[in-house]
Amino acid sequence: MKMVKSLLLGSAAGLIATGGAQAADLPVKAKAIEYVKICSLYGAGFYYIPGTDTCIKLGGYLRADAVLATASDLSAAASGVSGAHNRLSNYYTTRTRQDLQIDTRTATEYGVVRTFAELAFTWTSGTYSGAGTTAVNGSTAYTSSVGSAVAGGSLGVYYAFIQFAGFTFGKAESQFRTPWAEYPANNMELPGSAGWDPVNQVSYTADFGQGITASFSAQDQVPNYTTNIWNVSGATAAGIATGSYGANDIGGSRAPDLVARVRVDQAWGLFQASFAAHDNHAAYYGASEVTDHPGDKWGWAGQLALSIKNIPTGAGDTINLTGVYTNGASAYNFHDYLPFTFAMYGGTGLAGAYQSLGVSGVSDSVFVTGAGQELTTTYGFNGGYTHNWDPYWNTSIYGAWGAVRYNNTAKGYICGAVVATVALSSGLAGCNPDFNYAVVGTKSSWTPVKNLTFSAELAYAMLDQKYASGSTVTLPLQSGIAKPAAAYELKDQNSLVLLLRAQRNF
Repeated sequence: MKMVKSLLLGSAAGLIATGGAQAADLPVKAKAIEYVKICSLYGAGFYYIPGTDTCIKLGGYLRADAVLATASDLSAAASGVSGAHNRLSNYYTTRTRQDLQIDTRTATEYGVVRTFAELAFTWTSGTYSGAGTTAVNGSTAYTSSVGSAVAGGSLGVYYAFIQFAGFTFGKAESQFRTPWAEYPANNMELPGSAGWDPVNQVSYTADFGQGITASFSAQDQVPNYTTNIWNVSGATAAGIATGSYGANDIGGSRAPDLVARVRVDQAWGLFQASFAAHDNHAAYYGASEVTDHPGDKWGWAGQLALSIKNIPTGAGDTINLTGVYTNGASAYNFHDYLPFTFAMYGGTGLAGAYQSLGVSGVSDSVFVTGAGQELTTTYGFNGGYTHNWDPYWNTSIYGAWGAVRYNNTAKGYICGAVVATVALSSGLAGCNPDFNYAVVGTKSSWTPVKNLTFSAELAYAMLDQKYASGSTVTLPLQSGIAKPAAAYELKDQNSLVLLLRAQRNF
């Protein structure tokens, strides 16, 4: 009996030992690891990059546009096949864009180090591009998109900059522009202020507290802030028909634009004063170095802006106003999203004229062979008022006006070319290349849920040219827009455009 008891106890001990060994081999549930940790230092949406002390925020939007009566997504039918108003012109244009924003911030003993990038992938519907051309998709006489072709669409690098200790290095918004740029209450493009498009720069911003800052910047002038430098001696009939009053004679970059800005940004609104200096550097008079060249000439631009918030008409209502004056720096008024040359066709009742034409051009300066540059003056304003009916609906009204003025010497150059090349019927006495361009419009937006907005915007653009009433020009065949060689009445023109948009922010 004693032997049996010993066997049973031994067997039990063996089973316990075996069970213990098996239990030790089983996986033990590990403590949960927080792979994504919220970073509360810089506001909502930031998270720590795992294993670092750097916070990151991802955002962006997806947008779908449809615009009627133009081939440009955000601009009136003011040039090219849009301005031709014939069978080559789009009755509608569509665009879809995916925008991605990447914001990183790291706290250091010198302050926050920030990087920011905004990338956009865009697909724009086709536009007639000329007989015999081949598009990305293989069809003839049609182009599928604009910009750098990526699978038939375009890739945009809107922002890419580093900020540290008050300095900004890289592609960022110009220190000249206002926070709303040319969009005081609108989506359509307006004159009267510097454009939205960011620019490469080195800037420093001093913060004096209470919303008062001063910024100083050296920014790239070439892609955004140069219009035309015309050698009028190279003017052609084909060029004048498009609003180009000479051979574009821009030389290589010599100096960045120098920008200064003072801003007061407080609860009541914003006030800003901006100044920019712009070097106009022409190439040669002729085809080689031995033809000589005009000397450089510095231009400038000044801007005042005012934003008023918390006005009595309703919560969140705003008024934004901007005024600008330029001399030899026209792109700070007629920015790079607007045409620099205008050619808008319409009907005519003038005997002997095939159609009417509003034609004009924007330049920084003009010259003729053997002479110096004559700077072009522009001025303008834009403004908008936005009213919030309730948390879901708002409506805005806006207007803008821009003027281009050539001095008497420049007018003599241009008018001599116009009379000689396109036979202006009224001669020199009826020639005046000055013009005004204005846009008025209204936009209504519905936001049924947070960050999803549907909007409709109606804009009316007017080109006011200054050639003598009843004057005609005789133009050659323009095969690119199917306009025949004929006499055309010079006349003011207009364009009515409707923009429909759906946008989801995230």
